[in-house]
Amino acid sequence: MPTVILVRHGRSSANTSGVLAGRTPGVKLDEAGLQQAAAVGERLAGLPLAAIVTSPLDRCKQTAAAIAKHHQVLRPATDRRLTECGYGDWTGQQLSALMKDPLWPVVQQHPSAVTFPNGESMRGMQQRAVDAVREHNTALAASHGPDALWVAVSHGDVIKAIVADALGQHLDTFQRIVVDTASTTIISYTPTRPFLVRLNDTGSELASLMPKPPAKTKGGRRKPAVQSSDAVVGGR
Repeated sequence: MPTVILVRHGRSSANTSGVLAGRTPGVKLDEAGLQQAAAVGERLAGLPLAAIVTSPLDRCKQTAAAIAKHHQVLRPATDRRLTECGYGDWTGQQLSALMKDPLWPVVQQHPSAVTFPNGESMRGMQQRAVDAVREHNTALAASHGPDALWVAVSHGDVIKAIVADALGQHLDTFQRIVVDTASTTIISYTPTRPFLVRLNDTGSELASLMPKPPAKTKGGRRKPAVQSSDAVVGGR
């Protein structure tokens, strides 16, 4: 199965103003966020990406465009399942005020029990995001092979929820995961388990993600690649 590079959008104006932007329309990258998006685009420039898929919100679309700039044959596709959590009545409020809400400690400690007032449940957010990743994996494996690399541009809570699923962890542990703006988090899926390859990575080289050419037989033919679900024992 393919490898997904989860990219959180660059810094937005809401990130620095202490506002929970949620799905508020028109929230765009600030100057630092534009620079972050350009930098992550440069980092991904040398990879043979099969697809770029993005949340429909502006800050993600801007980040996806910065990545696509280096991959002229790719146009970012939008998938609403990668959008921000539906925070309902919390949307647009100051985080300092929300911290006094009785629901705040539940969000922090027991998110699987949370449904935001007039909004979405955090379990629902995780389910639709994981479904999106796995469905794109299946489609890209069929069209580009099991070594396909693709990018999904999304939001902090969404990416954290996908990571928790990949690690086989309960959603209630996902607040222990940190995903910074413009970071890359990489998950390689195999037939029986996912592997978390990178988490919250903002600077390391990505050339190691390049698919390896299949080995040759004695007759010079290429052996078909066999994807293993086994973990390395004792390190590489």
